[in-house]
Amino acid sequence: MRLLFAGTPEVALPSLRTLLDSHHEVVGVLTRADAPSGRGRTLTPSPVKSIALEAGVPVLTPASLRDPSVQQQLRELAPDAAAVVAYGAMVPPAALDIPAHGWVNLHFSLLPAWRGAAPAQRAVLAGQRETGMSVFRLEQGLDTGDLLATASTTIGEFETSGELLARMAVDGAPVLLGALDALEDGSATPTGQDHAAATHAAKLSTAEAAIDWTLPAPQVSAHIRGMSPAPGAWTLLDGARTKILGLEAAPEHDPLPPGQLEATRRQVLVGTGTDVLALASLAPAGKRPMRAADWARGAGLATDAAFTQDGAQA
Repeated sequence: MRLLFAGTPEVALPSLRTLLDSHHEVVGVLTRADAPSGRGRTLTPSPVKSIALEAGVPVLTPASLRDPSVQQQLRELAPDAAAVVAYGAMVPPAALDIPAHGWVNLHFSLLPAWRGAAPAQRAVLAGQRETGMSVFRLEQGLDTGDLLATASTTIGEFETSGELLARMAVDGAPVLLGALDALEDGSATPTGQDHAAATHAAKLSTAEAAIDWTLPAPQVSAHIRGMSPAPGAWTLLDGARTKILGLEAAPEHDPLPPGQLEATRRQVLVGTGTDVLALASLAPAGKRPMRAADWARGAGLATDAAFTQDGAQA
């Protein structure tokens, strides 16, 4: 089939590369416009645009797909189907009708769970041990279209949402390709979603990322991992904000008061409302991420050092 691909960030690259290597023909790519990046705020193309240009595929970066001239450009590409992975813009009805087989979206949850902007993150935050990928037909509702394919995956005990998303981006690419192949040969069997069971995956906020160390350890763990790498779960140490980015296996240890720190030669332990957690990586205020044990060796922690929240012990 002649395919239009719509995507923007790194997470879309495995799917784009898979489609470029398939028997299908990628006739055009839709992505977001170049955006300022880095300290110099230099205009930088999206990851998808860079790969598309390397492959010699025409790239469109419209401000809106509601523009009739943009829709005409899409018609001239004559796509049989459009594949979408983290495009970042709404597709209006007039554009949805252009490909004969419609627009097919790879979403990083088992729909109808976690419709919205942050499905992998919300699954981790909720303490789930399993999630997955869904391929569905775009329609006007938010992630409400008929399902074409799904695949489940286990969430690791210490896996962050960033690690999970990167892994699902790779694992989801063949799921997307399989759904497109099924549309091509007529074997696709669209299945309606159970809308009553839907949950919403709202974008994460910095305010929401604050850590409450009084919660049970599993909840604190899920919060830290779900917020990593962005916006990053944060706490205060001597009034300065520190981001906690990863955890690792903790040894058997007597409970510590919530937020209380204890540094050993190889680990940094912190108390919660129940068991201790072992910090793997963090980012002190104004500094890059580092191993927690390396940070502790240079931080000169007092014996009563503790993470706090809003100026008081958590």
